Formats: sequence, C-alpha cells, structure tokens
Amino acid sequence: MTETESNSAQQDRLRITEIFHSLQGEANTVGIPTVFVRLTGCPLNCSYCDTTYAFKGGEWQSLDEILEQVAQYDTCHVCVTGGEPLAQPNCVELLRRLCDVGYKVSLETSGALDVSQVDERVSKVLDLKTPGSGEQSRNLLENLEYMTKSDQLKFVICDRNDYMWAQEMIIRSELGHCCQILMSPSYGSQDATELANWILEDRLPVRFQIQLHKILWGDEPGR
Repeated sequence: MTETESNSAQQDRLRITEIFHSLQGEANTVGIPTVFVRLTGCPLNCSYCDTTYAFKGGEWQSLDEILEQVAQYDTCHVCVTGGEPLAQPNCVELLRRLCDVGYKVSLETSGALDVSQVDERVSKVLDLKTPGSGEQSRNLLENLEYMTKSDQLKFVICDRNDYMWAQEMIIRSELGHCCQILMSPSYGSQDATELANWILEDRLPVRFQIQLHKILWGDEPGR
C-alpha cells in the first residue's frame, strides 16, 4: 500500500466501542427500536457519565464496515453516540453517509465540540452541561446558533442548583424557540418525582424524561 493509500484508509475509518440494537431510551424517539453506533473516546469527564467504558479501547472500522453492520439490524433509526462522537472528525462523514442511504439519524453530543458541520438532516441531541456535571465551562454556546426545530437540547439535572441554572438558561436565552428542550434527572442522584414537581410548579416549557433503558436494563452495557 502506498503512503497516499494508507492516509486515505485512515481518513475512512473510526474507532468503535460497540454497535448494538436496542430501544431508544430518551429524546423524541424514545421507545423506538434503534441501532446505536458508539464511538470511542471523550475529552470530558462528566460526573454523571454512564459510558466511561467507551473512553478507551475500541476497534478501528472502516465506514463501509460500520454501514454493513448497521444494515444487519433492518431498522430505519440510527443513533451515533459515545463517548463524544464528534471527537473523531470522521464522525461527520459517517453521519452524512447514514443519511444518504435513508436512515433517520440522531447524534448524541456533549455540546463541547463544534456542531456546525453536522449534516442538516441529522437530529442533534445536545447535552448542555449543568454545574453538577463538573464540565459547565466546556459548553460551546455558539452551538446554540445551529440548533433547529428537529434538534433537542438536553439538561441533566443533578440537584436543585442545576435546575435553577437550567431554568435561567432556558428563559434568558429563549431556548424553547429554537428547538425542543429536554430535562431529566441524573440517574441515582436527583429524585425524578421531585424534578417533575419543580417543572410543573414553574410551568417550565420542557419535556420531562426518564431514561427508559435504565428502567429496563439498569447499567448493563450495550443497552
């Protein structure tokens, strides 16, 4: 293989932790059978992260190999997640190719990396980091300019302080006008009923959600 061919091969691959079939556990397609493509690596270290096993390891796969595995599950919904999928530049090309062959594609991203190059056909689920995450300073607020009605902005609430911070962000920036707003309790940290009551009391224009996959399978990897 020539040096040019070698460089081309590297540009056409991604490090993958797992590809699996499950029910979407959150966002606006919750409950729908979906193929998840979990990319390896993340530059953040959120307190509530439940996929730290995806930070290292993984196997290099070509985009063609990834698409072949996705096709085996015979479903139209694909979610590209991590880790932080956009930490690998070739993620953008994978998203485009998935859209080109007709999948309904979503991207789960931390919001710390630029989303401006993500294909407009992709539904972005952007996790705006709350103070309790420990990564609030990593929020790239310019990403809000690229959110559309087909996208979702997610707040994971660890405590009352997180809730008040999120409420201020939603109202001050009028976030509900640009995309759907999701709010969920941090698993094992914030009581879900308490959060639901806060939302109702404040008439907050958000969609409350609990992670369905956690209810069904707990912390089992690949679910």
